[in-house]
Amino acid sequence: MRRRVVVTGFGAVTPNGNDANSLWESVRNGRSGIDRVTAFDTAGYDCRIAGEVRGIDLSEAFRNPKEARRADRFSQLAMTAAKEAVRHSGLNTDREDPSRIGVIVGSGIGGLKTLEDQHTVLLQKGPKRTSPLMIPMMITNIASGMIAIEFGCQGPNFCVVTACATAAHCIGEAWRLIRDEEAEVIVAGGSEAAVVPLGLSGFANMRALSLRNDDPQKASRPFDKDRDGFVLSEGAGIVVLEELEHAKKRGAPILGEIIGYGLSADASHITAPDPNGRCAARAMTAALKRAGKNPDQIDYINAHATSTQQGDACEALAIRSVFGPYTKKVPVSATKSMTGHCLGAAGAVELILCLQALEEQLIPPTINLDNPDPACDLHHVPYEARESKLKVAMSNSFGFGGHNASLVVAKFE
Repeated sequence: MRRRVVVTGFGAVTPNGNDANSLWESVRNGRSGIDRVTAFDTAGYDCRIAGEVRGIDLSEAFRNPKEARRADRFSQLAMTAAKEAVRHSGLNTDREDPSRIGVIVGSGIGGLKTLEDQHTVLLQKGPKRTSPLMIPMMITNIASGMIAIEFGCQGPNFCVVTACATAAHCIGEAWRLIRDEEAEVIVAGGSEAAVVPLGLSGFANMRALSLRNDDPQKASRPFDKDRDGFVLSEGAGIVVLEELEHAKKRGAPILGEIIGYGLSADASHITAPDPNGRCAARAMTAALKRAGKNPDQIDYINAHATSTQQGDACEALAIRSVFGPYTKKVPVSATKSMTGHCLGAAGAVELILCLQALEEQLIPPTINLDNPDPACDLHHVPYEARESKLKVAMSNSFGFGGHNASLVVAKFE
């Protein structure tokens, strides 16, 4: 018998709320977190909208202001979400064997703001004025390292970097390590803070972003025929995964169970998905197989669905190929219609939404689905949340480079 892996805590910082409950309240009510960018002047930018985290002092997650200043924004977001997740789980790391607690937290891009700021310093003031902390602030694995330092976690510690599939891969690998007895507890997820001039201009110039600058809350419209690109967002999502008996022994809250994980590569193109959806379908099929579930046992799919023309259509094709005749019965929603695309954090944020959906027996909606694309013919949940009997949900994440990951989570029994 394989060891069972449960979720005992989660935390989130997103454009839709600065904690997991606020995120859920916003999403279940169909509220968008997208607006005009306020962090910097966007005059001259093609895209001037994004999902920003606002109204929170991220330094409060650190022991002192100096530690916060020595962390890039993506690490600040990660630490804030991790603190919430660990607090939610009731885990007291001082009472645990530190070698059995791990951290796997990644980012698609890492410390882009630090890189941008220090490059400006280099050009304006010369090479001797760049910060000696630049490298440790910007490297992608540093958030995972900082969280481990904060909680004294000496078990497995690394980060996965697979663009928009990052957090899902981090959680899936954490699940695998706990099942294989490499750890009892792993803090896992992803963080991203790419809403900076370089990030916004770079994604816009590759024609990936929506340009609905005059109507930000209508810009992210997955599966809609009039979609014109994704909306860049920042945020973090962290979950605490734990071996079931360990969780029960300490009386931890059990919020759900990870039962399946599948992954694959398109090996097709550096940004575009495999046009026939074969490899995305393979990841979903692998997750179902490991979960021991048939397609008709999945009660809800949280789609990756970023609001790009090709990506949404390819995912819909993949879902139809996996679910066959059940496609018309399994409800699908795209919560990026409200949160925008948090890149390396998206998989964790969406898994948290799946856990909350299972808890409340409520499927969150896809907003802005005014004109459903025939190429994305699925059983959508548009406009308003829907009450439904939910036992098992699937969350999909696909990243630039052809990286695919699917997670299957169940209501704990």
